[in-house]
Amino acid sequence: MKRGLYSLVIIFIALAHCKADESRKRPNFVFIQGEGQGWASTSVQLDPNEPESKNDSFSTPNLERLAAGGIRFSNYYAPSPRCTPSRATYFTGISPARLGMTFTGAGGDTGHALIEPRVVSELPQDVTTIAELLKTAGYATAHFGKWHVGKTDPRVHGFDESDGATSNGGPENSRNPNPKQAYGMTERGITFIKRNAAANMPFYVQLSHYGGRSQDDAKPETFEKVLELGIGRDERNMEAAAVVLDMDITIGMLLDTLDELNIADNTYVIYTADHGTPGRNGPLQGGKGGLWDGGIRIPLFIRGPLAKPGSHSSVLVTGADLVPTVADLAGISDTLSDQVEGGSLRQVLADPASGKVARSCDGIVFHFPHYDKDPLGPVSAILAGHYKLVRIYEDQRHLLFDLARDLGERNDLSGSHVDKVREMSAQLTSYLDSIDAGMPARRSGETPSSNAGRNANSRPDAIMQSLDENNDGQLTKDEIERLPALLHSLDKNKDGTLSRDETRGR
Repeated sequence: MKRGLYSLVIIFIALAHCKADESRKRPNFVFIQGEGQGWASTSVQLDPNEPESKNDSFSTPNLERLAAGGIRFSNYYAPSPRCTPSRATYFTGISPARLGMTFTGAGGDTGHALIEPRVVSELPQDVTTIAELLKTAGYATAHFGKWHVGKTDPRVHGFDESDGATSNGGPENSRNPNPKQAYGMTERGITFIKRNAAANMPFYVQLSHYGGRSQDDAKPETFEKVLELGIGRDERNMEAAAVVLDMDITIGMLLDTLDELNIADNTYVIYTADHGTPGRNGPLQGGKGGLWDGGIRIPLFIRGPLAKPGSHSSVLVTGADLVPTVADLAGISDTLSDQVEGGSLRQVLADPASGKVARSCDGIVFHFPHYDKDPLGPVSAILAGHYKLVRIYEDQRHLLFDLARDLGERNDLSGSHVDKVREMSAQLTSYLDSIDAGMPARRSGETPSSNAGRNANSRPDAIMQSLDENNDGQLTKDEIERLPALLHSLDKNKDGTLSRDETRGR
């Protein structure tokens, strides 16, 4: 009996050691998110062929260090031109449009020509976050800094430690949370890293910075450093440069910690931001609050075991790709929800020149049905290859740009590339319909999108397409008489009623 009990104890200890060894093999993750960092808001040249993809007015030596140790992306897009929607996607891998979290406000009737759709303001608790995914694999999880996806504590969403459900003011609801919070959240993150490294526990920690563009948002000594360096074109830019430099200093603190603990070789460090800056974005047009590239095309750096040091990728990447990437690198990609639309960047990290990203949807869609900082008003956009289509809901028109030749989106090709507009518009419509995206509406109750870019291949036209046998865009008397039989055939479950999906031929 004693011998059997002794054997069981030995087996239990062996299994425990195996589990500990398995946990140690899993990589760690440090996800750093800047606030309003545009494509040209760092001193790293994102695109080797575009000198203006860096900013000589800012100094970010630790981001340069991060880029030198890993891969930089020149064709990376935030999920939204606004804070809350992008963060919701970073936490879940699900698009803002699918979540209904498309803006920072409530939506509705804002007094403009179109009535905005209502907005989900709280990250749904039935949606799985990256923290909840990683906890199933034995990870310790934490979020320090700006939360801004509702008033529910991050712990409810799987984060073991956090600063609470903070918004722009930080945990103290201060007018100027920085520089105190920039350094404070970094120190809390370092403590978390050290504790879990000592326990041989794999960890995932998010550090999300607060905004600030004034001298009060930076340490006095950092502002003096900016003066010494002579960066910043004027007083306003010097203040912003000091805030950016403070953030960069905290990134250096994190990188130093990973080196000191001898875990850098098994830790992925990811840096990006929530949206573009409201200021100048290099050669790109627009900024925060609009779907021009200046509002959504931003930096992305990844350093880690698979990332090739000093490499560059021009592959099209978006914020929805980050959760699938982390899940894949952690070995738990099979647990992802089918609502996650992004794809893993594993191949790109290993082979920046030819690596591909496999996604469930064709093209990358941005849905921003709100009035904000862009005179275009509510818009949606889709990226496919090097083409970008923008749909403007107020006047139901499209803009088409070839980003490979027109980085600044100056030359609208919609008039000369009608077939491309029709093709991409159908893709955009199909996606928005498939997720039942919230749409702007006219005061008459008409939804502007109902006529914007529809064609015979779009799903809402399934009835018209089926009846119009000669495909001339009109219904004859004989064709109309086929309607009752068609409606009966669409009733797939034979319950005597037609659902929205059934009328769309799904």
